[in-house]
Amino acid sequence: MSEKSKVDISVFDRIDKISELDWERCAQNEKSKFPKDPFTTYRFLKALEDSASVGGVSGWLPRYLVAKINSLVIGVAPMYGKTHSQGEYVFDHSWAHAYQRAGGSYYPKIQIAVPFTPVTGRRFLVCEGYEELGIEALMNAAKQMCLQHNISGVHITFCTESEVEIGKEQGFLYRKGQQFHWLNKKYSSFDEFLSSLASRKRKAIRKERRIANTFGGEIVWLTGAQISLADWQDFWLFYQDTSARKWGQPYLTKEFFFKLHEVMRKDVLLIMCRREGKNVAGALNFISNEVLYGRYWGCLEDHSFLHFEVCYYQAIEYAINNNLSRVEAGAQGHHKLARGYMPVSTHSLHWVKEDNFKDAIGQFLASERNVVDEENEILTSYGPFKKNNLEENYD
Repeated sequence: MSEKSKVDISVFDRIDKISELDWERCAQNEKSKFPKDPFTTYRFLKALEDSASVGGVSGWLPRYLVAKINSLVIGVAPMYGKTHSQGEYVFDHSWAHAYQRAGGSYYPKIQIAVPFTPVTGRRFLVCEGYEELGIEALMNAAKQMCLQHNISGVHITFCTESEVEIGKEQGFLYRKGQQFHWLNKKYSSFDEFLSSLASRKRKAIRKERRIANTFGGEIVWLTGAQISLADWQDFWLFYQDTSARKWGQPYLTKEFFFKLHEVMRKDVLLIMCRREGKNVAGALNFISNEVLYGRYWGCLEDHSFLHFEVCYYQAIEYAINNNLSRVEAGAQGHHKLARGYMPVSTHSLHWVKEDNFKDAIGQFLASERNVVDEENEILTSYGPFKKNNLEENYD
């Protein structure tokens, strides 16, 4: 019997049907003060379920994959059946329209991802020593589900480069995207970071910060026990305001934020703007052992440059003060470039059942990758850093 044939795959519709100990051992999230990836922790994914942010009529139906050898769990994957393409941040709406115009049913599809979270991380959480074996087994299991249940395809979004290499060998198509991240080059202070910028950019940031801080209150950092339920209540109002402008309705429920308070507040940084004891704006960030992840911003009042101050500059200051390697400020946003956030590539994998459709998508993705590479190169050359520092500070 070959080693591969020893891997047994199970599918579960709730994460609490899987041992938290097994999940976290595969995720390798508990080896330091903060998780390696807060979004693949058992508690984050369970909070999505328990709050009804996924499941039910959300269009995200949990179907967690578990790989075992004998009785040992060697790998798990957060997998969902999708009945739409919302909340993914890797856009395939044009594929869906083309597929359906040709007489096929694009939905349901399989999504291996963290819902509503455009953050790169391992999508196949495999124990050390089983990486290639476990990832291949989990990938093949997802493809087999498509064939057995007449599902159009599998989409693995914001995965790692190592997963991309294995996926390409398994017949997946590779898609490249773009985000903007701030990288910490062991700066001792925000002023030292500013000193690495060209004079014009440095002056512009100082002006933005000065104006932002005239909103009439103070900006505070809250984490762990410093966060109250009232802060979450206020943040829910902020999140609703942003959701109404971006998506029409919020992806996350109010209960999700209260679940975070119960199970993840030590991994959360709330940056809140307060005036006369009242929160008027704020940003939600998650903390890993290396990265600060900016996720949501909202406000009840509009103040010039306050969004940039809270989401970008305060995040940089926190990362410097806490020796974090980078800040990831979410999807897209060319405006981040002038504020020290440089272009980086993101990765996803796609497998579709219909060969003709697969060929068409493959040709599109090859052209798209070239465009992303060219744009990243051009944007990097226009970065805000002094020209003699640009190559040294950013690849």
